[in-house]
Amino acid sequence: MGDRRFFRGFLVAVIVLGIGLRWFELDRKLLWHDEVYTQFRAAGFSRKQIDQQLFQNRLVLPQELQSFLQLKPNSTEQDTIASLIQEDPQHPPLYFLMARSWLEWFGGSIAVARLLPALLSLLTLPLMFGWAWELFAEELEVDLIGLLAMALVAISPFDLLFAQTARQYSLLTAAVVGSSYLLIRSLRWGIWQNWLLYLSSITLGFYTHPFFGLTLAAQIVFVVWRSPRTGLKGVGSAIAAALVLYSPWILVLAVKSQQALATTDWARVPVGIDYLAKLWLLSFTAIFFDLDFGFHNPWTFLVRLPYLLLILVSFYALIRRSPRSSWQFLLVSWLVPFGLLALPDLLLGGKRSAVSRYLISTLPAIQLAIAYFLITWQPNLVALAQPRLAGWQRLWLNAWRLKPWILSVIITGAVVSCGASALANTWWSKDLSYHNGLTAQNIPPGAVVISDRGPDFTNTGDLISLSFLVPPNTQFYLTKDPADFEAIATLEPRQFYLFRPTTQLKQAFEQRFGELERVILEERLWRARLKLGNA
Repeated sequence: MGDRRFFRGFLVAVIVLGIGLRWFELDRKLLWHDEVYTQFRAAGFSRKQIDQQLFQNRLVLPQELQSFLQLKPNSTEQDTIASLIQEDPQHPPLYFLMARSWLEWFGGSIAVARLLPALLSLLTLPLMFGWAWELFAEELEVDLIGLLAMALVAISPFDLLFAQTARQYSLLTAAVVGSSYLLIRSLRWGIWQNWLLYLSSITLGFYTHPFFGLTLAAQIVFVVWRSPRTGLKGVGSAIAAALVLYSPWILVLAVKSQQALATTDWARVPVGIDYLAKLWLLSFTAIFFDLDFGFHNPWTFLVRLPYLLLILVSFYALIRRSPRSSWQFLLVSWLVPFGLLALPDLLLGGKRSAVSRYLISTLPAIQLAIAYFLITWQPNLVALAQPRLAGWQRLWLNAWRLKPWILSVIITGAVVSCGASALANTWWSKDLSYHNGLTAQNIPPGAVVISDRGPDFTNTGDLISLSFLVPPNTQFYLTKDPADFEAIATLEPRQFYLFRPTTQLKQAFEQRFGELERVILEERLWRARLKLGNA
């Protein structure tokens, strides 16, 4: 009894630590360009409006770039919705409207913007406990399973990263876990109030992110597999009602389907199976361990193989020991969303399943399966009483004796990963903006940064991100097509840099002022030391 009380207290302490980490230096990491898009759409701007104002062959100060993250004067919620409909229809409006209200109440600083998803991420913790309780109600140690599942989420490096990202991913995680919990509760008790809550959760999920549909697909597969007679009517009714409530945005997607597809073309770029396999390993293990030694360093992947083994063993034990409906639900919650992303990549080409944030629907099931395994893991005492043990039985017994150490390694690895991430200025989750910090370090005080909309029209977000990182007296010269350099031709001698320029901008600049020198890799920054007044 004393050991259980101590272990329970230890798990509570881990949960408190994970909650505390969510508030640690929220503004330390650079602003990801997707966070910029979220913020200026919430503020009532569209990218087209911002581009028309900025890219006019003129000098712009960092403060002007940052002003688009503040509430647009005289704008309303309709401006936020219109910005999404016209330019980003694949993203439903719920989180953006929440972010707008947050912006109105508390302002638009980076830390304040990230405080909202950090708070929303806390919803997942009690919902995870409830999901564990409903799935494993017959287990004597169900409370410990729930607490360990909460702890694994609280200190998950992956969950922490997106809890501190001003996007809708922490709300999506809550919708995934909450709808799963409410579905099991509704099937178990059959009370109409539970079905109404389930309906609310899937409607919230629909309006949060389109990939909530992956979770819903898994839930439908589970109900059909488990017992279609008792569950399909309730689930079908809830989904039908949710689709009716979601129909306004379904209409938007139908009308703007070409725009939605165009903005996600990058995910359909073919990649090799080795690339996919590496990213799958990184994504599934990042919920426990997330130290990066370099994508081409074998140690980045080798240290994660024990975590992959733990995942596979946990699901094996889950299938062998837990009630049929419990392991069925967790198995389909993991494999169905993953399969719906991975199979098109393998058959048609693409990298949808290689995008870690797209796999959010799959990850809570893994965390809950491992929590169940570690709490209920006991050797077969009857088999172990035999005088001679098979090799695998002896291995299993020795591994079981190490269970406290295994749990300690998992928690320690997660906390160390969270600490490394919390102290970093950038991380892999920053995607295309990852190198903005390095870019800013190579721009000296007083420099002029020259840029245009970029080859893929995504420079707007990264320029606003960069404006927070460069020296305060940096100026940005933002060009339109064709570029006109008259406004800077008479400037006193100083250092000039081109940031992510199109080929046309580079050629126009070199034709007038001479050759450029690449400063950092990926052609993000080019330098020219010119006396433009004499050009």
